[in-house]
Amino acid sequence: MRKLWSILALLLIASMQAFGQGIFRQNGSMTGVPGENVTTSDYKEGENDTEADTLQGFSFKHLTRGLHHKEPLRPGYALLGSAIMPGRIQIYNKDYWKLPVVYGGIGAGIAGGLMFNEKYHQTGDSRYATYRTLCYAGAAMVYWGQMLDGVAGLSDSRTPDPGKAAVFSALLPGLGQAYIGDWWHIPIWWGGLGVCAYTFHLNSMQYKRYKYIFMLASDKDSGYTGHINLTQATTYKDLYHRYRDYSVVATILVYALNIIDANVFAYMKDFNVSDDLSFNLEPALIDNLDNQWLPQPSPPSFGLNMTFNF
Repeated sequence: MRKLWSILALLLIASMQAFGQGIFRQNGSMTGVPGENVTTSDYKEGENDTEADTLQGFSFKHLTRGLHHKEPLRPGYALLGSAIMPGRIQIYNKDYWKLPVVYGGIGAGIAGGLMFNEKYHQTGDSRYATYRTLCYAGAAMVYWGQMLDGVAGLSDSRTPDPGKAAVFSALLPGLGQAYIGDWWHIPIWWGGLGVCAYTFHLNSMQYKRYKYIFMLASDKDSGYTGHINLTQATTYKDLYHRYRDYSVVATILVYALNIIDANVFAYMKDFNVSDDLSFNLEPALIDNLDNQWLPQPSPPSFGLNMTFNF
């Protein structure tokens, strides 16, 4: 069991790292001459903060500056801002008319849930328990919707925006794939999550069944006379408990892969996939990369330039 939870923790760390890189990193890139080492130490504090954030990933400084319109706000920061301060990204997007809907919906849901919860404890009527659950669920849906709406209202830094695709798939599996136009991916991920949910339900039922039999068989005063003895009940109980945990790990893995899939394929939309396959060979002058190690400056060399298009 300890090994299983260790694997689960590693999967969570890997998925969150990939998710964070996809939604918090800037779209800038660093290039240099071949053989040139580019490290974070080449940057000084206060210079080019946008590219510095590219290397650092998440930054509270970027979150604060983005929320105050001092630099573009990335989708990951918008999601975090909405999670911490509901309605904040609607203010950032200047959708002020949505604020009464957000605050009214969340407030009404919580207030209704508290009211019906009190009535349920006073009367014991199960209807009030159902109403309480519906009110809390409504408040949660409004909270979830304001996060999705806030990210959707941001201007795209590129089309499609990989950060938006990752956030959409995190909030609703398959939504990021719909955003980038890969509709055929959606049945795969929903099917995978459905299979994981079904196996979890099946293994959970079997686990509860054999746990119940185990409790009866281990109690000498229960009068249990079933054909499954205590040893068999213990074995099957532990087996289905382990299978149920495997189902949880598989669900988290499929969910994380759904996010990574949306982010990666959004990046790949800019790739050149034309059928132009060609090869070109022509004479060229080749400059030396660095003359500092030569006794005297060296003139350019003559050579051939080969160009491949694929």
